[in-house]
Parts: sequence; structure tokens; C-alpha cells
Amino acid sequence: MVMLRRWNSTNEAANIPQRMEHLFNEMAERGLWRSSEEAPLRGSWVPGINILEKQDSMVITADLPGLKAEDVEVMVEDGTLSIRGERKLDEVAEGETYHRVERLYGVFERTFTLPNSVDVEKIEARFSNGEMVLTLPKREESKPRSVKIKVENN
Repeated sequence: MVMLRRWNSTNEAANIPQRMEHLFNEMAERGLWRSSEEAPLRGSWVPGINILEKQDSMVITADLPGLKAEDVEVMVEDGTLSIRGERKLDEVAEGETYHRVERLYGVFERTFTLPNSVDVEKIEARFSNGEMVLTLPKREESKPRSVKIKVENN
């Protein structure tokens, strides 16, 4: 049997502030909403990355606008490649005020499990104009090779 409950608009209206607070808290936890003051502190920035596999290497390209090579750390440990860094909000001089902060700031870290075919001793990194390019050469034994077939005349 289905029970019907009479709707009481007064009770529903009284709950609106609690419901709104719950909604905003949930959005903040998921990173969907933040004030301009929170954005630089949240560490929610994640740079875009492309991974391209070539015949003899893997190439990882990371968009890191506003950063310099010394702002980024690349590490390889136990078959995992880590890219870490931080983009900081520029300090303002006395008498200056930001009216809008839309760019994301904070600490970031991206990690990738490397395939066994990568020769970690030969990884190279280049940084230019806010773009970092990592070249991960493949081991010689993992590169495709052609095998010549001998034809025997019987």
C-alpha cells in the first residue's frame, strides 16, 4: 500500500537554507564551485597532456602555460613517471586589486605507469614557450624489426 503525505509548503520553505548549504558544500567538495579567493589555494589545476606512440619512442606533451622549466619536476621511479609543479598567482603591488581571477593556480601532479618497452635511462625533456615535451625512447629489443625470409628451392 502506498502512503500519501500531505505537502506542507511552510516546512519545505523553511528547509531551503539547509538544502542550499548542503548543495554548495557538495559542489565545493567536488571542485565544481569555488570563490576567486579559493581557486589559487585549492590545487585544482591539471595541465593538459597528449601521449603519442611512435615506432621508436613515446612522446608526452604537456601544456604548462606561465611556467618555466625550473617550476616543473620530472621523476621516474619504479616504472612510474611523475610530472609535478606549481603555478602561482602573481603577487599584486600595494594599491592593485584583482577584479577577476579565472585562470587556475596551484600545485599539480600527473603520474603515468610506463610500459616495459621504455628505456628510462634515455628519457629526454625539452621546455619551450610553456610546453614541455618528454621523449621516452623504446628499448632496442622492443622495437619492431623486419625478418628476412629465406626461400629454399627444392
